[in-house]
Amino acid sequence: MEEIARVVDHRVKELFPDGAVLRAELLRPGGEPGQLMVRVFIPGTEDLAAWAEVHREHMAELRREISLRLPSARMLEFTCDAENAPVISMPDDGSLAAEQLPSRDIVIKALALLRENYVFPEVAEQTAAAVEVRLAAGEYDNLDEITLTGLLTSHLQETSGDKHLRVVLGGGPGPGPREPGGGPGRPGRDRADRDSAQPADREVRWLRMRQIGRLGNFGIHRVERLDGNIGYLDVRGMPPPELAGPAIAAAMELVAGAYALIIDLRRNGGGSPHGVALWCSYLIPEQPTHLNDIFHAGTGETRQFWSYPYLPGSRYLDRPVYVLTSSRTFSGGEDFGYTLQALDRAEVIGEATGGGAHPTRPFPISAAVHIGIPFARSINPVTGTNWQGTGVLPDTPVPADQAYEVAYAKALRHVLELSDVPPPIADEARDTLTTLTG
Repeated sequence: MEEIARVVDHRVKELFPDGAVLRAELLRPGGEPGQLMVRVFIPGTEDLAAWAEVHREHMAELRREISLRLPSARMLEFTCDAENAPVISMPDDGSLAAEQLPSRDIVIKALALLRENYVFPEVAEQTAAAVEVRLAAGEYDNLDEITLTGLLTSHLQETSGDKHLRVVLGGGPGPGPREPGGGPGRPGRDRADRDSAQPADREVRWLRMRQIGRLGNFGIHRVERLDGNIGYLDVRGMPPPELAGPAIAAAMELVAGAYALIIDLRRNGGGSPHGVALWCSYLIPEQPTHLNDIFHAGTGETRQFWSYPYLPGSRYLDRPVYVLTSSRTFSGGEDFGYTLQALDRAEVIGEATGGGAHPTRPFPISAAVHIGIPFARSINPVTGTNWQGTGVLPDTPVPADQAYEVAYAKALRHVLELSDVPPPIADEARDTLTTLTG
């Protein structure tokens, strides 16, 4: 609920002019699942009635978005922090009731989509049948969307063993011609809607994705030259090359002269398989290398992923690469580590990863909710399998919080074994290793 509350607060501040609101809170009256409320606080120096007259259109738009994206938030309130402050209440007027599916209907539609699209039909049937027993017992009745999506996701994953299978807030397009405005719960559009969008709409979305990517530096959290001339990359996502390519090239150029390279994936939650292919390409020779296959169960087609023969920057070759992992490393982050491990290009150090190898697509259930369904599976050309369920198993198993020190020590020892290291760097490596190992 805290994460959704932050999304609501961000959206409210985005919708109203700067300084018009202080914060928004997402509340659960009575403390029991089933009904929510959004309370918006304005500056205490404002007269609430006069403020509302100025911002009436924004208030109405917020009420509409909440009704679509968080239907259980039946009440929207505006007030200030002062004691006994006046309150303006805006209950859901029911005008968007057709878009607000009850919890039972959400579960029923989720199971229909699961049966139709999941990569393993027999697992889909087994999982859906187990959830239907719970549905018949009333376990999902009268729950708000936050509670429902969390509970249903846990039940789906418990039976299927697939951590990619999730029901989450953020649904399909709302009624009317407008593009969804980004209300509570990270709304999205279904695939048919995206494919039929006008070029101008696609350009707007691409620019928006690029802007969001820039704010996160395209998953590249940190680039550093460590003492002893060791390169360090903290990579927390795998955006597609058309967005992240220049940033990846710049990061790799900065570590191009390092004697060894540490790539930290301990907080990497995944992303695009094309992004994984680009990252891998910088670490292997220019001859095209078969990296991964993705088999689409619905079409029977297999898509191959190969390394890039040309890169806008320097490749990092013939030097050690250490990949750090944790139980939080997932999906595309696992793909990166697994592929390099299978190619014998990197030593994986840390914990077994999360175990999510199935590419996933969002399917809208309503304007408020969608289900992420794995529709394909990865097949590594070296191992003939993938990391689903097992995770990427480290070559050097250590707790995640010790992986950096272990990898750094290995890298420093490598430097000290080289014969052509300038004395200042050799001394730096020796002193750092002594300090690190105590």
